[in-house]
This record gives sequence, C-alpha cells and structure tokens, in this order.
Amino acid sequence: MYKVLISLLAAAVLLVFSDAANAAKRVTEFSGKGNATTAIFRVESPWVLDWRLSGDYDQLVALDITLVEARTGRHVGRVLHTKRKGNGVKLFRSGGLYQLRISSTLARWTIKIDQLTDEEAEAYTPR
Repeated sequence: MYKVLISLLAAAVLLVFSDAANAAKRVTEFSGKGNATTAIFRVESPWVLDWRLSGDYDQLVALDITLVEARTGRHVGRVLHTKRKGNGVKLFRSGGLYQLRISSTLARWTIKIDQLTDEEAEAYTPR
C-alpha cells in the first residue's frame, strides 16, 4: 500500500512538471495608463502579446500599441487599435529585441508577453 502511494505521488509530480515545461513562459508584463514606451524585451519565435484594456468610461477609452525594433527604432507595425474596453491575444512568428509604444486615452492597460512552444502556436486560433 505504501509503495503504491509513493508511486502515485511520484507520477503526479512528474505530470505537473511536464505540463509546466510545456506551458507558455511569461517573458515580461507591462501595465499603466496614458502613453508609454516599454522597456526592451527579447523573445524567440513564436510568442504572443496578451492585452487588456479597462477604464471608468464605456465609450471614451482608446488604446494603440505599436511594435518597435529596439536596436534601430524601426516601426515594425501596429499591433492593436481599439476604442473599446476588452482584451485579446496576438500571435507573432518573428523573434527579436523589441519595445512597445503605447498610447491610451482614459484607460488602464496591461500587456503580457508570453513565449510559446511550437505546439502551442500550432494550437492557436485567432478570433
């Protein structure tokens, strides 16, 4: 009985660690209000930008996020433009050294950058 319990416990520990090894890894997280340029972050391909926008007003909020190559300051592209509270995720397939330029109006924002495995990226379906 004791050996069976130890075996089950060991199997449970291995399962937890194997799931954690396959899970998305948080690279960095930014939050604030108003305009900002984030700190530089490095990511490998694939990765996701997970954004959340909240505020005290239903209609007057706005959020723009632009991806910038950190070494050169080159504008890579607009990631998001919204005038509604909400949240979402965007998948990227190019790694590098980046910063985000954030412009917001009457809003609080949170942005999380998560490193994915190839398997997680394949399972990703945009909405």
